[in-house]
Formats: sequence, structure tokens, C-alpha cells
Amino acid sequence: MNVLMWILAGVLAAVFLAAGLMKLSQPKAKLVEAGLGWAEDVDGRSVKLIGAVELLGAIGLVAPAALGIASVLTPVAALGLALVMAGAMVVHARRRETSLIAMNLVLLVLAAVVAWGRFGPYSF
Repeated sequence: MNVLMWILAGVLAAVFLAAGLMKLSQPKAKLVEAGLGWAEDVDGRSVKLIGAVELLGAIGLVAPAALGIASVLTPVAALGLALVMAGAMVVHARRRETSLIAMNLVLLVLAAVVAWGRFGPYSF
């Protein structure tokens, strides 16, 4: 089960690393053109903040446990990313973007499984 936890954390880290870097490196207008319609409803700083949280969450999923330093940060990062996805689901529901809610739900469940496993029976 430990291997599965690592795989889930790695997949989540890759997804959130890519999403965070995209939000941090692209201007807001380009993100809207790329299909992130919600970005037009918030200011540019908020988009960058979300990107930074996703990037830090991605790092937090893997780095603490891999380095053996403050391993408790891994499930904390997973829990934080699950909360980010819950917020994303609310935003997409308000915008009636139901097709995007499914992806948010999948990521939320995966992050919740990592948080549960690393806080509980499969902790470091």
C-alpha cells in the first residue's frame, strides 16, 4: 500500500505542478483563452496565489517524505490540495461548468486518499 500512496502522491504532484506553473507563468488573459474561464472573474493576483498554492502543494506531496524531513507535511499538503479542489468545485458550480467539476472531484478524492493514508495507517 505504501507504493500506491507514493504513486498517488506522484501523480497528484505532477498534475498540480503543471497547473501551478501554468497559472504562475501565464498572464490572466492567456489563461482565459486557454479555457480557464473562471480566471476572468478574479483579479490576476488571486490567479497567481492559486498557482503558488498548487505549486507548493505539489512540492509538499513529495519532497518532505522523499527527503525524510518533516514528513508530516505530506498529508498536510494533500489535505490542503483537497480543500483547493473543494473550492474549485464551488467556483465551477457557480459558473455552471459542470464538466469541470468531475475532474476536481477526482483530484479531491485522490488527495483525500493520500491525506488519509499518510495521516493514518501508512504514515512515515
